[in-house]
Amino acid sequence: MIPRRLRGWLVVGLLLVGAGVALWRRGAAASPAPAASAEAATTIPRVVPDSLRIRVEVLNGAGTRGLARRATLALRAAGFDVVASGNAPERTDSSIVLVRSGQVAWGELAAQALNGARVELRPDTSRYLDLTIIVGTRWRPPPEPFDP
Repeated sequence: MIPRRLRGWLVVGLLLVGAGVALWRRGAAASPAPAASAEAATTIPRVVPDSLRIRVEVLNGAGTRGLARRATLALRAAGFDVVASGNAPERTDSSIVLVRSGQVAWGELAAQALNGARVELRPDTSRYLDLTIIVGTRWRPPPEPFDP
C-alpha cells in the first residue's frame, strides 16, 4: 500500500504533467509548423498544361534505392502522368529523357521539370508511353518536408 503522503505527491505530479502536455499541445497548434514554410520554398512548379496528358515511365539509372519513387513524386507534382516506374537495365551518370511518341516539346518539359536532362528522340510505337525518363546519379530530388 502506498502511504497517504506519497499518494498526494503523485496526484500533484500527474496534474503538473497533464497541464504541461496541454500547454505544449496548445502552443504547437497555435504556432505555424516550420515545415510549412520549407514546403512552400521547395514546391515543384507545374510545367504541363492542365489540358495535356503526358504518359511517362520513370527508371532508376543510379542504383540509389527509392530514386525512381522520388522522381515519380516530383514529376507528378509537375503535371506528368507517371504510369510505370522501375530500375533501368544499366547505370547512367546523367538523366536522360527518351521521347517515344515523337513530341520533342514534351521531352523538353520533362527536362525542365528535372532541372536539366538530355533529351533523345527514340520512337517506339509498341509502348503505351510518351516518355521514358532514366534518372541518373547526378539528379537530386527536391527535399521532402519532415512529417513524422
